Amino acid sequence: MLPSAFLSAFARTAAFAAAIAGWAFLAPAGAFAADGSVSLELNKLEPQEAGCRAYILLQNGTQSTFEELRLDIAVFDGDGIVSKRLAVEAAPLPVGKTSLKLFTMTGVACDNVGRMLLNNVLSCIDQSGERGDCVAALEVSTRTTAEFIK
Repeated sequence: MLPSAFLSAFARTAAFAAAIAGWAFLAPAGAFAADGSVSLELNKLEPQEAGCRAYILLQNGTQSTFEELRLDIAVFDGDGIVSKRLAVEAAPLPVGKTSLKLFTMTGVACDNVGRMLLNNVLSCIDQSGERGDCVAALEVSTRTTAEFIK
């Protein structure tokens, strides 16, 4: 027979372990590391006959390989009025990979792009499946005269 002090200590340890396991269960599955992010840089706006071509440089600093990463981007003119809304596919994006994505904003003049908003993530799937925490992992910046915000 085991002493009651030992059983009491064992019970406290088991309760503590159960509490820790419960906290782990509450954390989002596959949550991004605090320092892991995907940077999106609006690198260039280039006039085209049909409109304005945008160049976005992506750097995957997370531990996730994105099989699908569809971005909802809103384009505002110089007066702050929405002029275009786009769905841009940014994947595939492997771990540690830098990629350049181009898309044309038909009917929009580059010199009239005042701001671009990363409004939302329409779809985010990595090697573990669909994710709901991708917006938090995205960081935006710009090298153009247009702002790029989220």
